[in-house]
Amino acid sequence: MWLVAIAWIYVVGLMAATEIIEHSIVAGIMTFLGYCVFPLSIVWYIAGSKMRRMKIAQKEEMARRLRAGRQQEHDVTGEREHHRPSRDRGGSDDDGGDSGDSGGGDGGGSGGD
Repeated sequence: MWLVAIAWIYVVGLMAATEIIEHSIVAGIMTFLGYCVFPLSIVWYIAGSKMRRMKIAQKEEMARRLRAGRQQEHDVTGEREHHRPSRDRGGSDDDGGDSGDSGGGDGGGSGGD
């Protein structure tokens, strides 16, 4: 593909040079654009569509695997977090008996007159 494109650019470049010599620089530029740049850009776009589709599919597959990995990781950590409260739920209250205190003082009236 590249060899054909390079050969075509060479041929059209010679045609454009001939147009510049015989007519004008504008005619040479238009020849190069009309016979080389526009057609080759269309051909390269069409030829590269399969590669673009493959890259998009590869990115989607990577994203799907990443989401599946995160979901699996979330499921594993979710199970661990789910099991922790069940162990603590049935335990005894060894916090000193002051569980209802809001921490606003010692309950004594030492607030200074």
